[in-house]
Parts: sequence; structure tokens; C-alpha cells
Amino acid sequence: MFEDLQQPKNCDIFCTVVDNFGDAGVCWRLARQLASEYGWRVRLWIDDTAPLLRMAPDHAAGPVEVRLWPKMWPNPWLAEDTADVVIEAFACEPPAPYVEAMATRARSPVWLNLEYLSAESWVAGCHGLSSPHPRLPLVKHFFFPGFDPGTGGLLRERDYEARREAFDESAFRAEFGLPQKAPDETTISLFSYPNPPLPDLLRAWAASPRPIRLLQPGSGETARIEGNLTVHPLPFLPQPRYDELLWACDLNFVRGEDSFVRAQWAAKPFVWHIYPQTDEAHQAKLDAFLSIHPAGPQLKAFWQAWNGAGTPDWPEFAATLPGLKAPMQQWAKTLAARPDLANRLVQFCLERL
Repeated sequence: MFEDLQQPKNCDIFCTVVDNFGDAGVCWRLARQLASEYGWRVRLWIDDTAPLLRMAPDHAAGPVEVRLWPKMWPNPWLAEDTADVVIEAFACEPPAPYVEAMATRARSPVWLNLEYLSAESWVAGCHGLSSPHPRLPLVKHFFFPGFDPGTGGLLRERDYEARREAFDESAFRAEFGLPQKAPDETTISLFSYPNPPLPDLLRAWAASPRPIRLLQPGSGETARIEGNLTVHPLPFLPQPRYDELLWACDLNFVRGEDSFVRAQWAAKPFVWHIYPQTDEAHQAKLDAFLSIHPAGPQLKAFWQAWNGAGTPDWPEFAATLPGLKAPMQQWAKTLAARPDLANRLVQFCLERL
């Protein structure tokens, strides 16, 4: 089985950037893992490369070939220039000439719609479902990331544990001009969407009886001290360095999908700012995750308030932080015991090629 998974394949991943970093972050992470761990020849077609310049500044060095999605796609596209595996991220739909060319191949490609991550109960039942093209001899399959064993799993690189074990927190703090951590300091990272509760939370941190050091990657903020709060801006960190930031903190505020998953692997207490939707659909997704996480009852009030349903009560939440460590670690172990998303996706494709 392991040898089968290593067979090189051609793969095209299509990505349109909606959430600035989230869509590009997930696609880049998957593309890099398929190329480096499974030997696939991967092209990432993306309509905006700016996010990659920040989260993966070395992306041009390989092993993924990054292509800017052209506004005018060549028509016709040649069948031999399509890939064995075609992944459209988040229903972005490949260009029509490319899809037409897919249909002329001697053997149809495996065509996947990589969906957004959700803990909702219906996801496992929809994972892997097929959708025949209405006109062409092609079939698309829905591939759902998820937390249930019946879903596509979560992105996690093979070297993740080795990198975490080798992490030197003292060296990390020194590199970014942070003093060595005081015994009573709470170190917090903040990566969120614009959020009305934030000013009140900053005031609560300033009034905290314990010193709080806030690390803000790519925020554009200036360093300052207010009461017991020290704000320390950091540059925007590439993906591997962002993992290090999460490991260095006692509490991580994350957003969207990619940093949300990385916070879970870090096994530290975290607060999730889910991508807001106008129809409030995000609240159902938030509640679904809280219902399966072992620390859900302790997280619920603060998380819901952070996501617009109330006022975050920092003193109450701070009192729960010591008790969150064990369930966060257990949750990460539970997820790590299952195959990761890239592994499941490769197996799914090889069974259909």
C-alpha cells in the first residue's frame, strides 16, 4: 500500500482567492504535501499569487509549479495538458476549455471538489459522493475535510511532530526581540478578522492581574504597553514559522480554516474566529465543532461571544485556561491517530485511476 501511494501522478489544483489567506493557505499546504511527500507533479492554478508571497515566500523554488490563473484561458485546451487528478478548491470550477479537454482524455481524470471544513453531522454522509457532469462524460467527487473518521481528515505534514519536538522557544523569542518568559506571563497570539469585541478585550487584558504579552503577526500595529498588557507586533510569518508562533503561546486566537486546524495540532488552548456569513450559517458550524470537542462546554460561552453572540468575559475565561491544556492535548492525539487529509486524498484518487 505504501508503495502504491508513492506512485507519481500529475495533479492540477485550482484556487480562487476569496479570503485573502485562507483559500490560498489550504491549497498551498495541500499542493506542497502532495508534491513533497507523495511525489506528485503538482501545478497550482491561482488567480492571485500575492498571499503566497507572504505565507510561502520561497514557493517559486519548488516542488510545486505555481501558475497564475489567466483571465483569458486558451481555447481549445489540449487533453495532454490536463492532469490525472484535478482538484477544484471550494467549488471554484476549472475554466470551461480545461473541462472540455478533460473529457477528451483516453482515461478520465479523477475530479475532486475540495470542500470547506465543517464538523456538522451531515459531512460524513456527503464525503465522496459523485456528481456526473450534465453534458460531458466526467464525474466529480466531493471531498470533505473533517473530524469524523468517515470524512477526508485534516491536513498535517509527516514531519510535524519532529518539528515541534525540535522547537526552541527561547531561540524563537530571542529572534523576535521578546524577553524570556516570566513565570506568571500569559503569552497570546492574535490572528482574527476585524472584530467589534476586540477593544473591550484589550482593555480587559490591560487590567489583568497577570502580565499578558500579545503577539500580532502581520497586524501593522505598533509596540505598546497598557497596564499589564504588552503588545508586540510580529512580521507576517510563513506557514512553518506560524506553527512556531502557536507553539510559543499559552493561548492562540485563530481565524478561518487553515490557522484553525494548525491551532488544533499545536495542542494549546485556542479561540476560533469563524469566517462570518451573512445568513448566520457560521453559528451552526461553530456549535457543531464545540459539540465534538472535549473542551466544548468550557469554550462555548467565550467562543460564541467572540463570534458576535455576546460580550467576551475574559476573567471568567482566563480562569479556565489551566483546565484546557489536557483536553486540547487529548484532542490533538485523537486526530493525529487518523490518516491525514493528503493521505486519504491520495488513496481516494489511486482507487479511481
